[in-house]
Amino acid sequence: MGDSKIGRDEEFQAFITACWPRLLRTAYLLAGEQYAAEDLVQSAAEKACAAWSRVRRADDPHAYVRRILVNQFARRTRRRLPELLVSAVPDRASAEDGFARSDQRGALLTALATLPPRQRQAVVLRHWEDLSDSQAAAAMGCSAGAVRSHAAKGIAKLRQVTTLVELKNTTHIGGAV
Repeated sequence: MGDSKIGRDEEFQAFITACWPRLLRTAYLLAGEQYAAEDLVQSAAEKACAAWSRVRRADDPHAYVRRILVNQFARRTRRRLPELLVSAVPDRASAEDGFARSDQRGALLTALATLPPRQRQAVVLRHWEDLSDSQAAAAMGCSAGAVRSHAAKGIAKLRQVTTLVELKNTTHIGGAV
C-alpha cells in the first residue's frame, strides 16, 4: 500500500515539474505579476494534488490543471475590484519563452492589464497558448462562441492601444494584435 502511494506521489511530482513553466507563463499573462502568478500555480497544483486520481485519468491532464488555474484566477478576480496590473516586468524569463526576452513584452503585458478578466483569459488562451476555441472554452467553463466573442473584443481593444500600434508600425510585430 505504501509503495503505491509513493508511486502516485512521484508521478504527480514528475507531472507538475514538467508542466510548471507553462502553467507559470499562463498564470503570469493572466495575473500580470510574478508573485500572483506563482500563487495561482501553487494553488492549482495543490488542488490537482488533492484530486490527482481524477487528474491522472483525464484525457489531457495538463488541460485539467489549466482549467483549475483559470478557475482560480476567475475566483480571485471576482472577489475584488479589478486593479491595474504591475507594469514592471520581472527580469526572470523562461529560456523557452522567446517573446519574454523581447522589448515588446512590457507593452503587451500593460495592454493585457487593461482588458477585463474574461477577455484577458480568452486572448491568453487562444493567442498565447494557441488553444482551439473548444479547448479554451473547456478551460474557461463557457461555450466556444463566448470564447470567440471575448477574444474578438479583447483583440479589438488591444488594437486600439496606442503603444502596441506604434510598436507594430516601427518593429513589425506579428501575431494577433
